[in-house]
Amino acid sequence: MARVPAMQAVVDVLVDEGIDVAFGCPGAAILPLYDAMQGRGIDHLVVRHEEGATHMADGWARTTGNVGVAIGTSGPAGTNMITGLYTAHADSVPILCITGQAATTKLHQEAFQAVDIVEIARPVTKWAVQVKEAAQLPWIFREAFRVARSGRPGPVLIDLPIDVQKQTIEWDSSIDSALPVSTVKPSPARVERALDMLLAAERPLILAGGGVVLGEASDPLRRLAERLGVPVGVTLMGKGSFPEDHELFAGMAGIQTSQRWANAAFLESDLVLALGARFGDRHTGELSVYRGDRKFIHVDIEPTQLGKVFGPDLGVVSDTREFLDALLAALDKRSAPARDRAWVKRLGDLKAELPRKEDFDCTPIKAPRVFKELNEFYGPETYFVTAIGLYQIWSGQFQRAHLPRHYQVCGQAGPLGWEIPAAIGVKKARPDAEVVGVVGDYSFQFLVEELAVAAQYDVGFVLVMLNNEYLGLIRQSELPYEMNYQVDIHYDDRGTDNVKIMEAYGCSGTRVEDPGEIRSSLEWARKEAERTRRPVLVEIMIEREGNAAMGAALDAVREFEAAD
Repeated sequence: MARVPAMQAVVDVLVDEGIDVAFGCPGAAILPLYDAMQGRGIDHLVVRHEEGATHMADGWARTTGNVGVAIGTSGPAGTNMITGLYTAHADSVPILCITGQAATTKLHQEAFQAVDIVEIARPVTKWAVQVKEAAQLPWIFREAFRVARSGRPGPVLIDLPIDVQKQTIEWDSSIDSALPVSTVKPSPARVERALDMLLAAERPLILAGGGVVLGEASDPLRRLAERLGVPVGVTLMGKGSFPEDHELFAGMAGIQTSQRWANAAFLESDLVLALGARFGDRHTGELSVYRGDRKFIHVDIEPTQLGKVFGPDLGVVSDTREFLDALLAALDKRSAPARDRAWVKRLGDLKAELPRKEDFDCTPIKAPRVFKELNEFYGPETYFVTAIGLYQIWSGQFQRAHLPRHYQVCGQAGPLGWEIPAAIGVKKARPDAEVVGVVGDYSFQFLVEELAVAAQYDVGFVLVMLNNEYLGLIRQSELPYEMNYQVDIHYDDRGTDNVKIMEAYGCSGTRVEDPGEIRSSLEWARKEAERTRRPVLVEIMIEREGNAAMGAALDAVREFEAAD
């Protein structure tokens, strides 16, 4: 077998695993890898901050379902990646972070930029490893892809000492292939029990979590719901897994990102079939109210998720698609009677009786009006990206999504600044698609430097900013404390001139202060993004102290706006 540079073998693996784009920042300790990448068909984007690289890889992975790749050098490059690793770990996103490292002979001597990144990253990865033997490199990379994809997906980190990178190894890529990823199938007896419980319930509800999206299970979910006439609600991470204009769509229950009618429907249900859902605290709120007298079936690919928040009446360890396929097959063998449509009719009545107002015409602009305009202007094929804050909550409450992987949100970790780099990752994954990032004025500036990456590499998308010149969510969270302290970021006339920031990066932007101007500004931004192939900002000045509906329990959500 021929001897080849070790990093050539690594790049062989990356290419064979379907990696055609990587995001990173070269440095002295990772240059052998960069040397091997030249001319190999991997499109590389030089980022302005390594955290940005991880979020770009994150957005790419959420969109493609494959493993996103971020690359950095030694020392602070790896520590800068930790937030991105945490975000991917929290939301079950498969990414691979590759870091350079000082020579193995220098690690004990406090060498320049030598840090134990493996130990630092271990709590926020599925696997973190430093390669000490060059001959292990291709196998460790193959295993990294297998681990990232297996079970509950997640991030991995590989640390590469510079001396290991420079070695040669015996390698023949022509006889190599990806390691198999096993499928987790459900116990047939538990599938039958789940079907018994579903058919016996009078007001069953399916709860589609992020596992439905990750498991590519939207189609069997819809077939099951339509066949049984069972309404489907979604969690924030499951948004887009079931079309929101469907008669059986039961909205999103929760204490923040939710609809009034969805909470009411959930509280009237007598059984919940939860598919790939974590029962996160912003979804459940007060557990005694959430659980009530209803029964729960919890299906998850990760066994330790079952019973983590509360013990279900039935737990099933399974990939969501495998479970739904098995449930449909079991249903084929039975002569299940047609379900009474009273429950579906009741869902329709709740939608009509408990809306939230969104057609505000007042100035300053109210946030719900922004999402009304987004819903009406953009089609179902649009990819949306949003991060954390009041605008995420308003988005969950008012924005509609109809297709899986088209609504990308950092759900659990909630890092500010996620939107711009994530949107770059999404656009690189789907170059011909329309990509829109919904941002807040504060989060916008956390990783604003990544606009330079989008401008340099012709990555065009639209940013819609809700600007209240406040740390809006924290200001609202301070209300029970009867304070408004250190959350006002307004200064001078308008504070930061975000349009000028865009222009400084060679991009475009416009400011909107009247609700009647929103649609025409979106039309302009779409054309401008297509023309320039760069990011375009629509900055919408909203009321400074607008509040989003939220509370401590599903039956105690405070509404700040009248319904009509």
